[in-house]
Amino acid sequence: MRLGLALGYWGRGPSPDHVRLAQEAERLGYGSVWTAESWGSDAFAPLTWIAAHTSRIRLGTAVAQMAARSPVTTAMHALTLDHLSGGRVMLGLGLSGPQVVEGWYGRPFPASPLTATREYVDVVRQVLRREAPVELAGRFHSHPYRGPDATGLGKPLKSITHPLRAGLPVLLGAEGPKNVAQTTRIADGWLPLYWSPTRPEVYGPALTELPEGFVVAPMARARVCDDVAEGLLPVKAMLGFYIGGMGHAARNFHADLMARMGYEAEARRIQELFLSGRREEAVLAVPDAFADEISLVGPRERIARRLELWREGPVTDLLLLSPDLPTLRVLAELNS
Repeated sequence: MRLGLALGYWGRGPSPDHVRLAQEAERLGYGSVWTAESWGSDAFAPLTWIAAHTSRIRLGTAVAQMAARSPVTTAMHALTLDHLSGGRVMLGLGLSGPQVVEGWYGRPFPASPLTATREYVDVVRQVLRREAPVELAGRFHSHPYRGPDATGLGKPLKSITHPLRAGLPVLLGAEGPKNVAQTTRIADGWLPLYWSPTRPEVYGPALTELPEGFVVAPMARARVCDDVAEGLLPVKAMLGFYIGGMGHAARNFHADLMARMGYEAEARRIQELFLSGRREEAVLAVPDAFADEISLVGPRERIARRLELWREGPVTDLLLLSPDLPTLRVLAELNS
């Protein structure tokens, strides 16, 4: 099992520590570093900056949001950075949910998310393979554009720039069992948002027979500390925000996943509190047990024991959300 460093997206502004953390992760032998985006900083620009200050570590987006860019634009970003970094890019994509897609990106959330995802990946693959001009008469993606307001003058085009790697890895963030099953068929890897090493059945039977070389790369917050309850507070804060606020009360994929993991009543309570403006209470309502099983928190010896559970399953890359160097060093030692 390889280790990766997950830096996420910015809050109020850029972190002055991200380059230093990425450089230390590279020195420690971490296999990858990942950036993300929501409705603020983008995923590709920080990753480009990190690429310029590192030399070996792979560079991943976890995730670049599909609604933010047309699939050819995303492919252009990926192939450009892949050239600049010497072939280190891993393209992680995610569909997000209706609240973000329609509220922030001003795009309709697709009526068939599986079809929209499949078409998006198809176009990205076509650009990267560069075998022929990009063509797709899809339900959600049309190349050339064939909508009712089309001029009819568009023609299929092939990238002027030759991609460095036709097989640049494409990974997908997916939560529902059908989405996970499709991911194992059309992508090179899967980026679970929450992963419990004791509940793989939550994601459906697709994980029992994965394609050879398929990447399973969940994120987990890690912190070496004496007080487990105190160390779990950042995990609970993240869960409170995602489960309570990252989606509508009637349609929140993160809350639905928590419910499938055995915490349905707690998930709905967190939503209720968060959406009524009682955010601190929502965070405190996150069960310690749930926060604990999807993270690596506590004394070194406790983390060492729990790390064995992650190694026993299908996880190939464990992406650590850990903003402190001592924790990164301990995890590198324990995983060596």
